[in-house]
Amino acid sequence: MTTATAPAPGVKRRPRIGRGLAWAFMVLVIVVSLFPFYWVLRTALSDNNALYAGGDSLGPVQFSWGGFQRVFGLQTGQEAIDAGGSGQPIAFWRYLLNSVLVATMVTAGQVFFSAMAAYAFARLRWRHRDKVFAVFLAGLMIPAIFTLLPNFVLIKELGLIDTVLGIALPTMLMTPFAVFFLRQFFLGISREVEEAALVEGASKTRIFFRLILPISAAPISTLSILTYITSWNEYFWPLMVSYTDRSRVLTVALGVFKSQKPQAGPDWAGLMAATLVAALPMLLLFFVFARRIVNSIGFSGIK
Repeated sequence: MTTATAPAPGVKRRPRIGRGLAWAFMVLVIVVSLFPFYWVLRTALSDNNALYAGGDSLGPVQFSWGGFQRVFGLQTGQEAIDAGGSGQPIAFWRYLLNSVLVATMVTAGQVFFSAMAAYAFARLRWRHRDKVFAVFLAGLMIPAIFTLLPNFVLIKELGLIDTVLGIALPTMLMTPFAVFFLRQFFLGISREVEEAALVEGASKTRIFFRLILPISAAPISTLSILTYITSWNEYFWPLMVSYTDRSRVLTVALGVFKSQKPQAGPDWAGLMAATLVAALPMLLLFFVFARRIVNSIGFSGIK
């Protein structure tokens, strides 16, 4: 029998070179990943007129809150022009409200209808169920850009162009990913619990609302967060459908804001301030629920 010898007291183990290199690589990846966010913040806190002269500075160039003041409409037209902005008013709160409405409608509708479809594919027995699910799942392989034109024609025929409902409607019903995500979780729920409810006289509808949904609170909340973030960041479809401030969302408004160029050049400080304000709610939402999202995705079998 061999016995392991413990290191002598006072003798420190030499750090492994591989471990040190791994930590150095991870630190480098984190720095590279976070640097764009820092640069956005640095530009937003700079004076727009001084940015070109101090382009090599790592810190804010002539620190100023002017970019945020232009975003929130706290500067007059002349003050915005003097600070390097376009001087045109920005309906920021209107854009924010439209983004909240669209993301909320899409999330509520998509999660609810996807949960019902996932329950039908996971628990209900009907003819050719697995074949229909395979065809439905094949929708994951269809690029989203292929559906833009048919959706646009449909929304136009319904008279919903330049409306918040027109932006939200194409993704309000369900998506193959959402159905697959919830179906994986529903398959893991014990059938004995459902059978006991059936013995007590509960219908399939009552079981779904009173039993399945409460048990599935974790994956449903995770899917809601992912759907909300995706809908909030959507750009190309809202750009096709919205033409005025009545339905314009934040992501499209940022492009309009960039196109309003003053004579000196783009208002980079204001644009970066608007970008930071638009992205901050979703970043906070993800960081708060990051662990729940990772755990729920792993539990549902998505690798």
